[in-house]
Amino acid sequence: MKIDHKTLFDSVANNLQDGMYIVNTERKILFWNKAAENITGYSADEIVNKHCQDNLLNHISKDGIPLCRVACPLLDSIMTSEQRQAEVYLRHKNGHRIPIITNIFPIVENGVVQGAVEIFTISSPKVYEDGLISSLTEAATKDILTKLPNRRYASEFIEYRLSALKRLNLNFCVIFGDIDEFSYFNDTYGHDLGDAVLISVANSIRYSLRSTDLWARWGGEEFIGIFSVGDESGAQSIAEKLRILISETQIKRGDQNLSVTISLGVTMARKTDSLSCVVGRADELMYRSKKSGRNRVTVG
Repeated sequence: MKIDHKTLFDSVANNLQDGMYIVNTERKILFWNKAAENITGYSADEIVNKHCQDNLLNHISKDGIPLCRVACPLLDSIMTSEQRQAEVYLRHKNGHRIPIITNIFPIVENGVVQGAVEIFTISSPKVYEDGLISSLTEAATKDILTKLPNRRYASEFIEYRLSALKRLNLNFCVIFGDIDEFSYFNDTYGHDLGDAVLISVANSIRYSLRSTDLWARWGGEEFIGIFSVGDESGAQSIAEKLRILISETQIKRGDQNLSVTISLGVTMARKTDSLSCVVGRADELMYRSKKSGRNRVTVG
């Protein structure tokens, strides 16, 4: 009797009690079993051919880090060819959160990683309101004033992008910015006006971002951007766009319209970079912009 291996695989996979799905190296979902449907509420038709980064399941770590965009254990397994395990919160189709344990295994053929399989099971019968988990995530990853990602989140994101650069050649740049003469706003008009400047700079950029990019508050009047870009020329173009957007921002104070500018340093990430190395280089380039007259971009 000849065995149809695909039929056999489907039969076995769909009779597992654990959820199971398979992705390729781009994290496109190729298979979604019956238990995955039961656990998540999403049918195979709704999930197959979607990408993990489409964020339907919105995996969040116990520490509040959104894993589909940052520190993804599945992508890490693909890039390292090693098994990974994680405890995460998965968002059910109905909106509540389910705590699960995931085990991820790379799929290797002739020494080359072709994708990964993730097997997941509910770790507790307790479910959580999505709003509660979202508020915990916001507290862990967002700056309270500007609502931008905070330094912790930005650092995780850069580490994640450095791994993708080293393993998958996915180029990106880091843009470090510092608001010009920020102490003037605080000293002359008070800290409420200073806060308004920070919020305005955040809002000037947040709506022009692509899903692969990040604009975060690094601390004080410092901001950092991580942008998918092919080369230095593209990085400079993005930085100039940011500079112009911010320079066109005005803060209203009574009858006055106060202008804001920012000095920016831009660098392409390198495969030899660490987090501190790439951020330090962008920071140094930003200071060159300050010394050259402010409200400008320096690339290096």
